[in-house]
Amino acid sequence: MSDSKNLLFKNAQILDATGAAPYAGDVLVQGNRIKEIIKESASSDQRAFSNEGAEVIDCKGATLMPGMIDSHLHLSWNNAPGIDPIQFMEVEEHMLVTMEMAKLVLDSGFTAGRGAAAAKPRLDVVAKRFINEGRYPGPRYLSAGPEITTVGGLGDSAPSHIPHEGLNLGLVVSGPEEVRRTVRTLIKYGVDTIKLNLSGETIAGVGAEETPMSEEEIAMAVQEARCRNKTLAAHARSSGSIKQCVRHGIENIYHASFADEEALDMLEAAKDKHFVAPGIAWLINTSRHAEEWGIKPGSPLAIEYERELENCIETMKKMHKRGIRICIGGDYGFAWTPQGTNAKDIKTFVDMLDFSPMEAIQAATKYGGQIMEMGDELGLIKEGYLADILLIDGDPISDVGILEEQNRILAIVKDGEFHKAYRP
Repeated sequence: MSDSKNLLFKNAQILDATGAAPYAGDVLVQGNRIKEIIKESASSDQRAFSNEGAEVIDCKGATLMPGMIDSHLHLSWNNAPGIDPIQFMEVEEHMLVTMEMAKLVLDSGFTAGRGAAAAKPRLDVVAKRFINEGRYPGPRYLSAGPEITTVGGLGDSAPSHIPHEGLNLGLVVSGPEEVRRTVRTLIKYGVDTIKLNLSGETIAGVGAEETPMSEEEIAMAVQEARCRNKTLAAHARSSGSIKQCVRHGIENIYHASFADEEALDMLEAAKDKHFVAPGIAWLINTSRHAEEWGIKPGSPLAIEYERELENCIETMKKMHKRGIRICIGGDYGFAWTPQGTNAKDIKTFVDMLDFSPMEAIQAATKYGGQIMEMGDELGLIKEGYLADILLIDGDPISDVGILEEQNRILAIVKDGEFHKAYRP
């Protein structure tokens, strides 16, 4: 990244992600903040910036918009063809791979992301530190540890005849006291998020509609996380697990495919407290586009994911109509859902979930800033906000699909500095 300096973006089409229609204007970045925005319709006196010494970027009508934010990000998922290559990778190599994924995500226009689980206890924590210290490029990041799961639940990967902690992708607990120690240990490691596996996952051989964690175990995790001001998240596909999230105040709900009407009512009543990231790319690609990696469309596994996809589509449409905040983040990081293709979610929200293009972009920007717990300074092109900015060749409102094309991302600015400089 370059040294921090003032930047003046002139002749831009500004998509500020507030929901307002894009407008022509100029944006002045001072340090790492958006200092001033002036619409083209303003008078000549109003358009006089205090921009001495600023680098001037003539956008030539290109779209200036907030950086995208992935609300369900696994930086330590390394585009491997399954869990085992991730799980059994040596930790030294895995740390380097995690940083490669961080750069790949930022290269794709994602200037921030919320960690949804790490494959090993401190990968996320160290990645966040290296990114924040400017030692390696990557998005703003909120770190997680491994998922906390029950004996026999999602993440308890060891065969029943070879019980061994090191074979598990998750941290396996049984009973509130084991939960207490595990949560405290993760907090000691420095994570921002405590994630609980409250439902199963078909590919792992645990039913997606199962709800294995007890109320007492969840209550203990919440109690321990709250006293240290940590956010909670949950893998929650089943209707019962979604209700557990609402009852216990677990803010970030991942998946939520099988929410029944009672769960929807509960979520709507508490919609200002929760975010839902459905991870729909995982469902689409696992059911339809993973044959090369052994999951043939029409196979029993693919059929189960197709069934969940149908439920997810209908459930998300209902949530959207009820005003529940839905964020992008598709569980990217496997061979058939590779990191770097994260923006596909935006088009999927439009094509499948009845979002308008603006609403889908807001799911990737405005609500992303809120799930990052920076909703008053991230996710919009707004005076005083952090300068995480993309310059796009074209109009994403007319075609959100262009956000998937890295060659259409003319510039990437994170924290007021170019990660990718504009070369007209």
